[in-house]
Amino acid sequence: MGSRSGSGNFLQVVAKNFDVLALPLVALVYPLYASIKAIESKSRTDDQQWLTYWVLYSMLTIFELTFAKVLELLPIWPYAKLIVTCWLVLPHFNGAAHVYRNYIRPFYMNPQASQIWYIPRKKGIFSKPDDVLTAAEKYIEEHGTEAFEKLISKADSHREARARRSSSNYMIFDDDYIY
Repeated sequence: MGSRSGSGNFLQVVAKNFDVLALPLVALVYPLYASIKAIESKSRTDDQQWLTYWVLYSMLTIFELTFAKVLELLPIWPYAKLIVTCWLVLPHFNGAAHVYRNYIRPFYMNPQASQIWYIPRKKGIFSKPDDVLTAAEKYIEEHGTEAFEKLISKADSHREARARRSSSNYMIFDDDYIY
């Protein structure tokens, strides 16, 4: 009879602490294993799934650290976190890929949104100055070479149009000389 009571107590402890026991397995152990498999596979889809998962996991961790005092007051929080984490992790749901496709990618691919985060670099010992070349590299990185070529071609057409308009004037200013 004592062993039955002992196993009953064990099951109660497991049930009461299910979130504490399951969360590390779901949030860390399985994603770690799946991430290693993704690195070794040739598929981009699983790389996207697991990179996105780790970004979201980091954001969730930062959220928890920021609002720890408030979350302590919500007894449901550990279970809600477990459910969300399962949705993000389990291949059946592919939640991390869903979040990436529907929320992160559209925001990141929006040129106006990406300009919000641009902070000009200052001159310093370990960084190069924020010059035209750096700006061009950044534009190509964000928009691709075709978009950059279109931009250059558009700038050339504007320059030619200005040159045509200014040739009708009698004075052309070039550096310090007047013609």
